Amino acid sequence: MSRSLRVAVQMDPLEYVNIDGDSTFAMMLEAQARGYELWVYPVTTLSLVEGQGQGGRVQARARRVEVRRERGNHATFGEEQVLDLGQTDVILMRQDPPFDMGYITATHMLEHVHGVGEGRSLVVNDPVAVRNAPEKLLVTHFPHLMPPTLVTWDTREILAFREKYQDIIVKPLFGNGGAGIFRIKPDDENLGALLEMHFARSREPLMIQRYEPAVRQGDKRIILVDGEAIGAINRVPATGEARSNMHVGGRAMSVELTARDREICESIGPYLREHGLIFTGIDVIGNWLTEINVTSPTGLQELDRFDGINSAGLIWDAIERRVLA
Repeated sequence: MSRSLRVAVQMDPLEYVNIDGDSTFAMMLEAQARGYELWVYPVTTLSLVEGQGQGGRVQARARRVEVRRERGNHATFGEEQVLDLGQTDVILMRQDPPFDMGYITATHMLEHVHGVGEGRSLVVNDPVAVRNAPEKLLVTHFPHLMPPTLVTWDTREILAFREKYQDIIVKPLFGNGGAGIFRIKPDDENLGALLEMHFARSREPLMIQRYEPAVRQGDKRIILVDGEAIGAINRVPATGEARSNMHVGGRAMSVELTARDREICESIGPYLREHGLIFTGIDVIGNWLTEINVTSPTGLQELDRFDGINSAGLIWDAIERRVLA
């Protein structure tokens, strides 16, 4: 590093994060340890200013912040002020999905300042790539790595898929944390009612996948930095639960990468690297890739505890290489 970086973090309220599990907090601690200047702001204060001929094009009401690993006293904030995001070096886009029009609009706004150089800021992950790669759809570009999958509005196609594969998973395309995911067993009579309820409330299609019994042994979250795997954690579903997400009671466990895991990472790594998707987390069940998480991936602190590494440090190393190239 030849200089300190000025970093703005776009995130949900820092006051309420779990400091023992939140990946954004881990990245902020590491940034602070490197001497970076840290700012934080909510996406709802983001503004795109045009036609005035003065000030920054993309601004946010941000606060300087100091963080520490101290429960109940983990952040000290400065006064709120309007921050020209083009005068920062790095913007971390870390607010949680859902991947709705508000999320998409934020990527359009940040696209105006994304880059390296005067009046630009490296947005992590690249807002154009994030907009074009919602996690449950990006994975469909690698069909040879996926279990049988269907994305559709057509209930007839969904019923035919269920007839073929019997035991299926039904997912909303743009949620997060396991919300709205259902397992429909062969004898379950609720699929029709579930589809009626979804399509009465939403204009979005559904993703349907073959249920993979290997999920009982865990849904592996593999962390990739600039397209390279740095480690994995295994998320084991709670008893009586089909979902393995830690938000719904999944238990994190240590796990090693298999030859198949490495094959998957090597297949998708070049795409992630070329599209500026520096920090990603993929989900692997058995031998199958099920999701590529690019919006606000998690798992850093669990990985560090199991493997004794500094995963946030590896991410910042990759960011520094791009900023200082």
